[in-house]
Amino acid sequence: MGVVAKRSAMTFYSDPTDHYSHCVRIVLAEKGVTVKIENLKRSELYTNDISKELLELNPYGTIPTLVDRDLVLDVPIVMMEYLDERFPHPPLFSVYPVARAKSRTLIHRIKKEWFPVIDLILDPASSEEEKATARKGLADGLTSISDVVAEKPFFMSDELTVVDCCLAPILWRLPILGIELEGTKPRRNIQQYKERIFDQDSFQASLSEEEKLMNPEHTEYSEKELRLSRSGSAVSGKTPPGARPF
Repeated sequence: MGVVAKRSAMTFYSDPTDHYSHCVRIVLAEKGVTVKIENLKRSELYTNDISKELLELNPYGTIPTLVDRDLVLDVPIVMMEYLDERFPHPPLFSVYPVARAKSRTLIHRIKKEWFPVIDLILDPASSEEEKATARKGLADGLTSISDVVAEKPFFMSDELTVVDCCLAPILWRLPILGIELEGTKPRRNIQQYKERIFDQDSFQASLSEEEKLMNPEHTEYSEKELRLSRSGSAVSGKTPPGARPF
């Protein structure tokens, strides 16, 4: 993206129902970043002062968009990598080149294979046949990683990583996507992995009001006053056409 007049605080333009935005919100929360969240849906572009402000910063009007002083970013994975470098603790990428490469490969798979499936399922224009095929493909994909997520607390790691930040929005949206995993073991492994992520303060803090309503199985999280556990932090709160892919 480009540069803008210098600002004093970080601002994140986020769709409160969007899985792309949610990934970045989890990173912001995990890092304990003080950030102003401007909630804006694609349908609201050109209709209010927030959307006009976004369009001045980002002529494409893509959501999410991250603004940090004179820097404007409109690609989610670039935002997450930038935040991990700008705020090194806690690290969400490994310091080792091989491990970092593996993480980027996994993120690429999520970006190319799974996020488009969510977009298709949530698109009102998709046929029921297309949605059924997409649901099966995503369920099969999650089943394929069920043994991996059982090996460590987080995805191939003892600590939360950016891969988990990309997977968590998918897992949170399974109820509204109409996806249920088959097989006792895969379902159990994914369920336990979900619980470990959903129990993180950063994940709870990342949820928008709209997202709290997406997962009836975890309404206890929705009813809490969700705040970051780190002092000085502030995170508030279907991919619309034109939302920026990874």
